[in-house]
Amino acid sequence: MGKDKKTETDASSEEEYVVEKVLNKKIVKGKTQYLLKWKGYKEEESTWEPVENLDCEELIKAFEDSRKEKEAQKPKKTEERSRKRTHESSEETSSKARGTSVSSVEETKETKKDRVKGRRTSLSSVEDSKEAKKEKKDEKIKSGFDRGLKAEKIIGASDATGELMFLVKWADSDEAELVPAKVANTKCPQQVIAFYEERLTWHNPSESE
Repeated sequence: MGKDKKTETDASSEEEYVVEKVLNKKIVKGKTQYLLKWKGYKEEESTWEPVENLDCEELIKAFEDSRKEKEAQKPKKTEERSRKRTHESSEETSSKARGTSVSSVEETKETKKDRVKGRRTSLSSVEDSKEAKKEKKDEKIKSGFDRGLKAEKIIGASDATGELMFLVKWADSDEAELVPAKVANTKCPQQVIAFYEERLTWHNPSESE
C-alpha cells in the first residue's frame, strides 16, 4: 500500500503516516525503492515506496551508512572464515603428521623389539651351542668307568703329570686309557693287584747264603 507522507494541513481530514525506519532497498526498472516501517504499524505492514515520494533523508542516510558498514564487514568475515579454515586445515595436517610420527615411533619400537628378540634368539642359539660343545667335551672327559666300561687289565703306569696314573685296557675293546690310580684302586682293585704282582721280584734268603 502506498502511504505518502501527508502535510499538517491534511491531518484533520486524513491520518498522517510517519516513517519510523528504513528496512531495505531495491531497484525496480532503474528506480530506487525503500522498504519502510511505519510508526504505529507492525513490521509486517511495511511497504515499498519510491525514493522520490519520500521526505526522510536522515533515515535513508542512516540505512545507507549501516548497509555500507555491513558490506565492509563481509570481506573481514570471509577472511576470518578463510583463516579459520586454513588454521583448522593446518591443525589437521599437523595432527596427521603427529599421527604419522607416532606411528613411525611405534614401528621403530617394534623394530627394536624384533631386533632385541633376534639378539636374544641369537644369544640363546650361542648358549645352546656352548652347552652342546660342553656336553661333547664332558663326554670326551668321561673315563671308561663313567661310560660303563669294564677294565680288562692294567698294562702300564705313569706319573708324568705328578699323579700316578694307570693305563687301563678296556674289556671287549682295543681302547686303553690313563686313569688316576685312586680311581683304579676303587673300580678295579684286582687288576691293580695283578699289575703289581707281575712286577714284583721275590728275594730268596737261601740263595743269598
